[in-house]
Amino acid sequence: MRVLVACEFSGIVSTAFRNLGHSVISCDLIESEVYGEHYKGSVEDILYKGYDLMIGHPPCTYLSYAGNKYFNVEMYGEMAERRELEKQKALEFFKLLWEAPIKHICLENPKGYAMRMIKQSQIINPFYFGDSERKGIYLWLKNLPPLYHSRSNTLFEKQSHVLPPEPVYTGKKKRYRTEALNGKSEDAKKERSRFFKGIAEAMALQWSEHIQSI
Repeated sequence: MRVLVACEFSGIVSTAFRNLGHSVISCDLIESEVYGEHYKGSVEDILYKGYDLMIGHPPCTYLSYAGNKYFNVEMYGEMAERRELEKQKALEFFKLLWEAPIKHICLENPKGYAMRMIKQSQIINPFYFGDSERKGIYLWLKNLPPLYHSRSNTLFEKQSHVLPPEPVYTGKKKRYRTEALNGKSEDAKKERSRFFKGIAEAMALQWSEHIQSI
């Protein structure tokens, strides 16, 4: 199966699919952190090369509701107007990926403006799949089933959930580690955008089986 992982530098999703024997190319504006086929540049350059599956991580800087207040023109003036323009570009990019000529597509983002354009298919958390982190991850799925996860062991299923993390405190505000990764440095931005190994492995295993069974 030919797999495109768009907007990924960490190699977390790419590696999960490569480990199952698939032909995978990742793409980002920066180099990949892992060995494997990777295109450094715009995903638009390689989007139309005949893939079976795409996993896309569109940048959420201007799509997430986390920065909602900065769109207030009365408070932030020209900065808010510039952000609105960037948001529209981000939505256009999201739509470009969603409408790519690839049969099976998954896009992921946090809760944000993309939901208003296209309704999400599933909402998951990393601790559903073995990573003790809490972060609402919204999935948009095209010709793919929702990811399966299990709260407990049964005769037919193995538990995938782990205990959710304890909160951390920034000042007096209760937050979770993934919410507390503040900062404008490149290292902080990269850490916030890093995906979760358990979810990546679930994607690779479950969707490989689904696509190959069709």
